[in-house]
Amino acid sequence: MAEKNILAYFKSPEQAEGVARKLNALRVEEISIDRFSRYAGEGYNPMNPVTGNISSLAAVTQDASMTNQSAGILAAADPAASGLSHGGQGGPTGHDILLTAVVNESIHHQALRIIEEAGGLI
Repeated sequence: MAEKNILAYFKSPEQAEGVARKLNALRVEEISIDRFSRYAGEGYNPMNPVTGNISSLAAVTQDASMTNQSAGILAAADPAASGLSHGGQGGPTGHDILLTAVVNESIHHQALRIIEEAGGLI
């Protein structure tokens, strides 16, 4: 039988884990749950006002990867970072948990129904 892929977004890991248990009962081929954010890496680490240490710059001087610094720069440059903006185009939806499943075609519609009933976005 053919396989189908499903990408579903949830507001909490608990929601996604509940759906994953139900999908496992249907004998899905593969399933994973991951959290994602707008920017890769650890995100924005502001300067400590007491000591003056800037953690993102310290990481660069210690030959750390540039990924953390780049993620911090992107997060700080976002219009939503200042608190003076509504967040720009679209804004966050709160659905930052991604459930990825590979299912047989025969149970695809049933799996989609389970996800939608649990509040997931497909």
